[in-house]
Amino acid sequence: MPHDARLTEAAYQGAALEVDEDYYGRIGAETERRRVVDEFTVPIRSGQAWEIPAGHVCRISTPEGPQVGDLNLWNRHDPRERFWAARTRQLQAAHLSTFDRLWSTLPFLRPMATIVGDTLAEYGTDPEGGRLHDTLGTRCDPYVSQMLSGVDFDFHCHSNLVRAILPFGLTEFDVHDVLNVFQCTGLNDNDEYFMKTCPAQPGDHFEFFAEQDLLAALSACPGGDLSAPMFGDGSEDAVDHCHPLRVTVYALPEDLLGDWTEPESPNYRGGHGLKPQTWASLH
Repeated sequence: MPHDARLTEAAYQGAALEVDEDYYGRIGAETERRRVVDEFTVPIRSGQAWEIPAGHVCRISTPEGPQVGDLNLWNRHDPRERFWAARTRQLQAAHLSTFDRLWSTLPFLRPMATIVGDTLAEYGTDPEGGRLHDTLGTRCDPYVSQMLSGVDFDFHCHSNLVRAILPFGLTEFDVHDVLNVFQCTGLNDNDEYFMKTCPAQPGDHFEFFAEQDLLAALSACPGGDLSAPMFGDGSEDAVDHCHPLRVTVYALPEDLLGDWTEPESPNYRGGHGLKPQTWASLH
């Protein structure tokens, strides 16, 4: 049977997925007029949460060397709206870079952020099939550590994120699947998830434009650059492979921001087949 190319095209297509690359390209390129409004360092094996106002750019960088970071996002005013890794994977790609968007959960389903800068964008696909900035996997956590290794460890990414968001009134139940910034991953011949050594060098960065008021949280992964296996034969403490991450939030000049407006949610009003009075009582 001849191959039908349509069957392997992106399943999700439409105008709502199109991005104005000229507009976001200028935001990413015109850095000299930005103004720093927040900057801090996330030490190794720790996490921090911070606010990003809509219309600002946030940069995550590797000041001292390769380091993976696990990123969570919430709407600052309603944390029920949060980053949805699975839908982002479908609407964008399994590995993200410039002009890809980070999408939020239902019933909101709108861009939370648009990637405007990635110094590793040219990495592409390596000989083993590894690519960067991963939505395939999720954060490391102490439950898996206990299950696979019989070890209690309090500084996995999940725990780092839990501690980071507590001051903002959120709990462990609010931590969700992540964007693994700077992480190199893929699927092997058995369709199994693998992680490779992070290729980031001092000064590399990844940055995104906030499409709404955001609360962000970032964990500096205890696996560091992932050059040492975290589980199985040959696993070891990777502390010698860990480096800090830096976060910088920039305000943009008004003329560069232009007539940007916050994205809206799809105008679905069907009520999921429920009777009108039942649907109204749920809202």
